[in-house]
Amino acid sequence: MKPSKIAVALAGSFFLVTASAQDKGGPSDPQIAGIVVAANQIDIDAGKLAKSHTKNKQVSEFAQLMITDHTAVNMQASALVKKLGVTPEHSATSKSLKSAAGKNVANLKSLKGAAFDKAYADHEVTYHQQVLDAIDKVLIPNARNAELKDLMTKVRPAIAAHLEHAKMIQSSLAKK
Repeated sequence: MKPSKIAVALAGSFFLVTASAQDKGGPSDPQIAGIVVAANQIDIDAGKLAKSHTKNKQVSEFAQLMITDHTAVNMQASALVKKLGVTPEHSATSKSLKSAAGKNVANLKSLKGAAFDKAYADHEVTYHQQVLDAIDKVLIPNARNAELKDLMTKVRPAIAAHLEHAKMIQSSLAKK
């Protein structure tokens, strides 16, 4: 699958978050927790793939940052759901995210060198923008538990910083 098709599939996944929330009164806290865990794991997995495939220092450092930061968020989310006695639930959204991520990983595995780096950077820009949109429009507004809402509010600036960093790498790669 071409990178542009992956981006469309990913955008469609996050569109489902918004559409589902509007149709059904929003995801439940256990579903939100499931979406948060899935979204972070997707970027951890993509980062690990990038670390093992790229020869570009900038891409490698960014991939390590994604692994480190998203692992930390998942650890915080896991500790919170344990404290609250909530089990993250699968939802159509988390399943759709995982499906789109599988397609992205398959696409990335088929690429090498500069084509891999470009596709990874493009995906990270699209992915982080869609995550921010979902956080702002669906996840935070629908979270009923104050601590869950607070966790997403606290990690939002890091996601925004990831987006800007990914855009910088994307721009740098376009110049080569």
